Amino acid sequence: MKDATTSTFNKYYPNEPAEPRVVTDTIPGPKTQSHLESLSRVFDTRPSYFVADYDHSLGNYIADADGNTYLDLYAQISSIALGYNNPKLIEVIGSKEMKNALVNRPAMGNFPPMELAHHSNVLLKFAPKGQTRVWNALSGADAIELAMKAAFMYFMRIKRGESNYFTPDELSSVMDNKPPGSPDLAVLSFKRAFHGRLFASGSATCSKPIHKLDLPAFRWPHAEFPFYEYPLDDPENKTKNQKEDDRCLKIVEELINSWDIPIAAILIEPIQSEGGDNHASPYFLQGLRDITLKNGIVYIIDEVQTGVGATGKFWCHEYANIDPPVDLVTFSKKFQSAGYFFHDERFIPNKPYRQFNTWCGDPARMLIAGTIGEEIMKHNLLLQVNETGDYMFKELEMLQSKYPKFFGRLRGKNRGTFIAWDLPTSELRDELLAKLRINGCNVGGCSDKSVRLRPSLTFEIKHVKIFIRILDKCVGELYN
Repeated sequence: MKDATTSTFNKYYPNEPAEPRVVTDTIPGPKTQSHLESLSRVFDTRPSYFVADYDHSLGNYIADADGNTYLDLYAQISSIALGYNNPKLIEVIGSKEMKNALVNRPAMGNFPPMELAHHSNVLLKFAPKGQTRVWNALSGADAIELAMKAAFMYFMRIKRGESNYFTPDELSSVMDNKPPGSPDLAVLSFKRAFHGRLFASGSATCSKPIHKLDLPAFRWPHAEFPFYEYPLDDPENKTKNQKEDDRCLKIVEELINSWDIPIAAILIEPIQSEGGDNHASPYFLQGLRDITLKNGIVYIIDEVQTGVGATGKFWCHEYANIDPPVDLVTFSKKFQSAGYFFHDERFIPNKPYRQFNTWCGDPARMLIAGTIGEEIMKHNLLLQVNETGDYMFKELEMLQSKYPKFFGRLRGKNRGTFIAWDLPTSELRDELLAKLRINGCNVGGCSDKSVRLRPSLTFEIKHVKIFIRILDKCVGELYN
């Protein structure tokens, strides 16, 4: 393993803080509270942890308005790949291509910039295995909605026998939001899933009621997502977990055969993130592929949070070696861009303007995404993530032995730094997160009582040592 003194990343962040620093007695501190009071007049500040000072955030440390500096294991909800104020990304900001992308914001569907083919080809260098094309979007939820649109149009294209023509009945009925022009079709997702807060993505989301209350929803099914016993390599747990996979796969097939609306697509996260860091086994993900092929259903993998290296592979579902490759893979967050990868050209609609909006993505974000991908490969950050994650998991296992009830279902072994565990109650989880913050570590939760770790890809063993020391202190205070 690389020692911190020989790390590649010293040249990224030679002035990164050596330790967290908290100078206020409370978080949020007085200056942050003042900012929040002012901001609340024009913005909903109720979810805010603190007001960040991004000018003074660096590498794996985020600063707030009060001068507190936190070791960041949340990274903008898993969205920072290379740390704060990364010099390579700052360099890209000054390029001619970025100037054109930001100042002239192309409506790419009608007026694509000359650089668009290059940006797309750079992104495709990092596409999941088997994927050869990319469609760009504006956010993770937008990527999901566009992928669903592509799936529905593909499904109907196959159903009508590849015809490029629409019947008069289809053309007239669609204007009244009625079949056959607006067909009754469904996407099957999973309980505890999170795919976004828009309308179609909201109908597929099933993690917390607050995400979708008062919104009209499609009548779409939610299957059971496997809930495993840990550790996974325990022989007894292996048997139980295999049965759990088979139980859930059976439910998927039963829903496909019994739902009163034809199911056009299955949508799944390889690790349900907002829903509690629930992992899907390679066996389960391949089983879904077999089911989709058997039933002529589109298979969509949502890699918005799991993608771009955090699990130790560029794309988490690649651990499953799904054969043949899935149909669509959505991305966002750590790529700082959004969209979906695919390989079958029939997912390109048969007529122009069917998959379309003013911007069709964002070339500025595509430029950033390509640079992030190139830096990951140039500096072998996947190896970095795996080494750091393996070390961190072993340290957490030792804390689990010390405080067993505070580290339930510790999960994420051999999945990079994509690690989580459960506390006995949501109140204890929230208290732990607050203690971590006042001691200089910014950490997030998920589901009701889980802690999830989402550091940047530049997080090193030296950072792990700081975090484990602080975590041990905070859990010890709760334990006693």
